[in-house]
Amino acid sequence: MKFLDGILKILKIVFWIVLIIIVIVILVSITHTKSNPTPNLAKLELKSMIINSDDMQRQIDRIKENPSIKGVLLEVNSPGGTMSGSIEIADLLRELHLPIVAYDAGVMASGSYYASIYSDYIVANRGALVGSIGVIFEGFDIENLLAKLGIQSQTLQAGEYKSAGTFTRQWTKEEKDYLQNLVNKQYDLFVSDVRQRRHLKDTSSTVFAEGKVFTAKQAKELGLIDEVGSKEDAIKKLLELIKDKNPKDAITKPVWLEKPKVENFRDILINNVSSKVLSTISSKVWM
Repeated sequence: MKFLDGILKILKIVFWIVLIIIVIVILVSITHTKSNPTPNLAKLELKSMIINSDDMQRQIDRIKENPSIKGVLLEVNSPGGTMSGSIEIADLLRELHLPIVAYDAGVMASGSYYASIYSDYIVANRGALVGSIGVIFEGFDIENLLAKLGIQSQTLQAGEYKSAGTFTRQWTKEEKDYLQNLVNKQYDLFVSDVRQRRHLKDTSSTVFAEGKVFTAKQAKELGLIDEVGSKEDAIKKLLELIKDKNPKDAITKPVWLEKPKVENFRDILINNVSSKVLSTISSKVWM
């Protein structure tokens, strides 16, 4: 009996210790939540190959859930991606209706540049790269490889150009002409949007749209960005834009919207893997 009484006493002590710890954790959590100042700025990150707009949509939804947010810093370091995904992100930013300053931390090229053009101001790190304005459609021709392996491709189709872009044979001249026309139309859309948003309509020059990558200084001279500077410069400009839009919203102490403590690693992994697979084996309109 004495042994059982001892066990019960130990269990009671453990119970009270655990209960006290739980109460302390809850109190600390409540205190921390209450002590957190209301956020007035938010950061959006575009730092991988663009496949779709899902990740950006999630980030923007968080901003919309916080009406205290007065401005957004868009941090970009991306080589681009799909045409459709880039346009979706650009449209999401255009419809956010908040002052946005984009900061090129390394690479703002092709699709990631397209996605950024509806920012109110673009700042690029002096060592960053900007541009690569163009569209590419590519795919492999593995017909000879299949022949060596003794594999023959079989295709049934309805519609003359349904298999245009296939990797199991060479493309016909008609298919190449069709695909080139498609690429040209996508390219014209890209260039037209850049001209309009960056106020380049008055120049007939297409130097900025030859698929070249430029240094930050060159991009500034071409009108593709507004300033060569640091991240701090971008933040200062954002605060200026917020004040200019509405003096009542002027921010004296920036408080950034915190990221969720638990990130969805599954989505990140899937996006990274799918981007590598798509860029390696598929025919797609890329930027």
